[in-house]
Amino acid sequence: MPDRDPLERYNAKRDFTRTAEPAGTLAAGHGNGFIVQKHDATRLHWDFRLEVDGVLKSWAVTRGPSLDPDEKRLAVRTEDHPLSYATFEGTIPAGEYGGGTVMLWDRGTWSPVKGKSAADIEKGHLHFVLDGERMKGEWLLIRLRPRGKEKRENWLLRKIADAEAGGTDVLVETALTSVATGRTMQEIAEGKKVSRKAVAPAKAGAQLGDAGDEGETGRSWTPASAGVTKKKKSGRAAKAPPFEPPQLCTLVDHVPTGSDWLHEVKYDGYRALVAVGGGTAKVFTRSGLDWTDKFPGIAEAAAALPATSALVDGEIVAFKDGRPDFSTLKDAIGAGGDMTLFAFDLLEVDGEDLRALPNVTRKERLRALVGAGEERLRFAEHVIGSGEELFETMCREGYEGVVSKRADAPYRGKRTSAWLKIKCIRRQEFVIVGWLPSTKSRGLRSLLLGVHDGDTLRYAGKVGTGFDAATIDELRTRLDRLARKTPTVDAPRAAVKGAHWVTPKLVAEVAFAETTPDGVLRHSSFIGLRGDKPAREVVAERAAPVPAPTTVKVTNRERVIFPDSDITKGQLADYYATMAGVMLPWAGHRPISLVRCPQGRARACFFQKHDAGSFGDAVHQVPIREKDGSTENYLYVDDTAGLVTCVQMGTIEFHGWGSRVDALETPDRMVFDLDPDEGLGFEETKRAAVYLKEQLAELGLISFALLSGGKGVHVVVPLTPDAEWPRVKDFADRFARALAQAEPERFVAVATKAKRKGRIFIDYLRNQRGATAIMPYAARARPGAPVAAPVSWSELRDLDTAARWSVGDMDALLERANGRALAGWGVADQLLPDF
Repeated sequence: MPDRDPLERYNAKRDFTRTAEPAGTLAAGHGNGFIVQKHDATRLHWDFRLEVDGVLKSWAVTRGPSLDPDEKRLAVRTEDHPLSYATFEGTIPAGEYGGGTVMLWDRGTWSPVKGKSAADIEKGHLHFVLDGERMKGEWLLIRLRPRGKEKRENWLLRKIADAEAGGTDVLVETALTSVATGRTMQEIAEGKKVSRKAVAPAKAGAQLGDAGDEGETGRSWTPASAGVTKKKKSGRAAKAPPFEPPQLCTLVDHVPTGSDWLHEVKYDGYRALVAVGGGTAKVFTRSGLDWTDKFPGIAEAAAALPATSALVDGEIVAFKDGRPDFSTLKDAIGAGGDMTLFAFDLLEVDGEDLRALPNVTRKERLRALVGAGEERLRFAEHVIGSGEELFETMCREGYEGVVSKRADAPYRGKRTSAWLKIKCIRRQEFVIVGWLPSTKSRGLRSLLLGVHDGDTLRYAGKVGTGFDAATIDELRTRLDRLARKTPTVDAPRAAVKGAHWVTPKLVAEVAFAETTPDGVLRHSSFIGLRGDKPAREVVAERAAPVPAPTTVKVTNRERVIFPDSDITKGQLADYYATMAGVMLPWAGHRPISLVRCPQGRARACFFQKHDAGSFGDAVHQVPIREKDGSTENYLYVDDTAGLVTCVQMGTIEFHGWGSRVDALETPDRMVFDLDPDEGLGFEETKRAAVYLKEQLAELGLISFALLSGGKGVHVVVPLTPDAEWPRVKDFADRFARALAQAEPERFVAVATKAKRKGRIFIDYLRNQRGATAIMPYAARARPGAPVAAPVSWSELRDLDTAARWSVGDMDALLERANGRALAGWGVADQLLPDF
C-alpha cells in the first residue's frame, strides 16, 4: 500500500537542520518532468527520477544509464522525492542519509508511449520516451521478481533500440559536467562557483517545479552533449568562412567493396554548407545561394556550436513516417516546419583548414564538434566497409540509397570519384521545358522535360504522375510566368502535340524506372521542384563503374613475419589495408616512428622516424625543427597506400606523435601508459586504468581505454589542439606525480626500474614534443601478432589480457569499430583544465 503522505519516508530520513536538501512538501508541477542526479555516496550511482502525481518517483541506477539496448542496468527503487529536489545540486554532509556529492546530470520531459500511462509503474513495467539534454528516445523500466531478501524493489533500466541508441559507455563516461552549472563532481564537492561560460538554458530545463529557476547557484545552464565536453573557444569571435563549392558525388552502378570506403545514408533533401562565425550562421545551397531565412532553426543550432568559426557540409531533410521525404521538406520550407541538418563533413574549424585531412579524420573532428547533436543538427553516422549490407537495408526501408566515400580522401570542391552515390531507384533532376494541358480548367496532364548534353538541351520525355492539386496549382502559377511561344528542345511532334512551352528555368526531381535507347524516360513520377540547383547544371546522369582500387605491390608475400603464429608479410599488409579506414583517424597526418623488422619480428628490428625518400611517394615527409636547431624530415602517411608501403618496407608497428603535421606544436591527445611491474597481473592494471579515468573525470576530462597489445593499458585523453607542448607535458607530469604521491604503494611516476617493484609506472613521458605512443589498431612485434585495440570501459572489466586481439582478428576488429560499444571512441572536444 502506498504511504498516506508520499513524502513521509523522504522527510523521516533527513535532518534538514544539517542537509541543504529541500524539505519534502507536496507541490503542483508540470506533470511530465524528469531529472537524473549523479550521486557519489557510499558508492557512485545515478538517481533517476520521474515526475508522477506531484512527486518524483525515484530509482538508484548503480552503473548509470546506458544507450546500448543490450545493456540492462540495475535500478533500485527508492523513496519518492519532492519536486523541489529537481534543482538540488551540492553536497550532503557526511553521516547524513545519502551523504556525498550530488550533480544535476540530466533534465527534461518524459511521456509514456502511446497506450501506456504512469500507472504502469505499479504494474512493474513502464515503457516511456525521454526528451532530456542527455537521455533521449524510448526506454523501459521493468521490476524484477522478488526473491524474498530484498529491502527494496529491484528494477532494470534499458534503452530501446531507436535512433537515440548508442555506445555502452557514451553517457556515464563522457557526460562529466552538470547540466545546471557546468561543474564537475570535484568542483561541486569543493563548493566552487560556476567556472564555465554561461549559455541560454535548454528548452527542457524549465521543468519539474520550475527547475529552470534559480537553484543552488542561482543560474541556469545548458549541458555539454553526451559524448563530448564542449566549450566555446575564448577570444574574439571570428568571421564566418566564405562559401566554397561543395564536393559532389559520381553516380556508379554498385557499392564499392573493401574497408577503404566509408558509407553513409543518402538523404533525400537539400545539400547545404553552413558557415559559422561571429555568433551567427549562414546556410548556403550547393550553388552558393544564401537560404538562411528558409532554415532559421538550423542556422540557430549551428551558431551554438562550440567554435569561433566553422564550415560544415551536410544535407537538410524533413521526415515523413520516420524517413527523409523530399515533398515533406518542400512543405516544411514553405510553412516553417521541422527540418534537420545531417552534418557529414567539416571543411574548416576555428580558422584551421581541414580539407587536406583524410575523410575519416574530418568526420571524427566533426563528431567532436557536433556530438550527439539535437533535433535541428545531427551528426551523420557512417560505417567502414559493409557497404553492400547498408545499401540493401536502405533500399528495403525505402531510402534513396547510399553515399560511399574514400576513407583516406581529402575534400575537393568538385565532382570526383572519391565520393560515389548508389541509388535504390533511379531519380535525378530535369529541366522543365513545357507542359501538356489536361481537360480541367487549370490542370496539367504532364510536364515536358529536358537535360543538357554538352551545349545542347535535349528532350528527355515527360512526367505525368506524382502531382496533387496543390502542386498543380503551384506549377501552373510558375509555368505561366515563364510562357514562351517556341520550344527550346527538339521533340517528337506526336509526343508534344498541344504543348505549352516555357523558358527552361525550373528544375524538377523525377523518379523513373528506365530510359529508352534515345534517352526518354519510362514510368516516371514527379518528386518535387528544386530551387537549390540552376537549370544550366542539369545533365543526364549515367552510372559509371566503380573505380578500381589503388594497390601497392607487396613483394615476398609468403615470408613469415610472426613465426609463432605463421602470419606472413602478405597477411600483415592485408590487415593494414583492411583496417586503414578505422586506423587513419589516429595514425594519419601525424609524424610517425616505425618499428621495422625486415626479416620478421624474431630477427633484428629497429625504429625509424626520418626518411630521405626511400619509401616513395606514398609515404610523406614533414620537416621538423630539432632541439639543436637543425631540421629533419619525419615520416607521415595519409592513406591506405602509405600504410601498406610501410609494410612493404618491413614495418610492423606504427607509433605516432601526440600532434598532427599541420599543428605540430599543439597536441590533440594525451596518453598515460600504465606499465605494470613484472609481478603484477592484468587485474591490477585494469583497476589502475579505471582509477585514472575517474581522477581525470573529476577534472572534467573524458578519457578512453586502449589495450596496448603488450601487457599494459593506455588511458587516452583527446584534446582540442589549443595548449602547446610545454603546458601539456607539465599537466601530465603533475597529474602522474600527484597520483603517485597519493598512492605510493600502488603507483610510481619515475621510469627507474628499481622503483617499480610491485607497482605500476604511470608513463606520462609520451606527452612531450617528439615522443610517440602506439597507434590504435597497430600491430605489435610480439608473439601472436597482437594489436593495440580500443575498448570501452565496460568491456575492459571482463578482459584478462592487453593482447586480446591479433592481426588474424581483422574482421572482428572492423566489426567492433562499426559497432555501438566503440561509437565515438577517442573523440571529445575538450581543453586542458587548470590543475
